[in-house]
Amino acid sequence: MKTAVIPPLRVDPEFREQVLGVLHQGESLSAFTEASLRAEIHRRTAQREFIERGRASAEKAQRSGRYVEADDMLGQLAARLGAAPPHEGDE
Repeated sequence: MKTAVIPPLRVDPEFREQVLGVLHQGESLSAFTEASLRAEIHRRTAQREFIERGRASAEKAQRSGRYVEADDMLGQLAARLGAAPPHEGDE
């Protein structure tokens, strides 16, 4: 499969220096840019899916007439969180 090129990005010299200052040992600017783009694509996709699930849930509740009070849901979530095993690094 052939590769494609993403257009060059013009930035202020100060911003470029900031970017170069956070690169890991041996990491290229191109690798950083690709990783950043992939992470943003992942974030936006997850955000879109979250919003779609919320809208579908709202429509389902509206059709069925069954709703859960916010305080009840927060209580359920707090109970689940309290019952969850500790996460590595938590104290």
